[in-house]
Amino acid sequence: MMLMRTDPFRDIDRITQRLLGDDVRPAGMPMDAYRDGHSFVIHFDLPGVRPDSIDLEIERNVLTVKAERVDIAQEGREMVLAERPSGTFSRQLFLGETLDADNIAAEYTDGVLTLRVPVAEQAKPRKINVSGGGQARQINA
Repeated sequence: MMLMRTDPFRDIDRITQRLLGDDVRPAGMPMDAYRDGHSFVIHFDLPGVRPDSIDLEIERNVLTVKAERVDIAQEGREMVLAERPSGTFSRQLFLGETLDADNIAAEYTDGVLTLRVPVAEQAKPRKINVSGGGQARQINA
């Protein structure tokens, strides 16, 4: 697999939700990922997050995405309903060896962080010339 995700707190969130009832929604960063040609595209839902609070870090083949949503409950405000989580959110993705982690592109639009991770050149399909009998022809490798 070229792209794997890890969420070490998923089980803790599930247990907390069961213990405290259905009204508790664990803080999260929902994600979609798919391959599009020669790159992987990853979308993270981050509504209400300021672009300058998003932090992307790669160490070895682990991509860490962190973002912060400011708590709107302030002194003097009486919260009537508070379902949107606030605070710092984090997700980690293990990028396979066949991905080019040095050339990730990131864009944040309409509350969605989109990452494009290109497939490394050495992992892309390529053609190899085969010669024989006086003629050269190409085959897929």
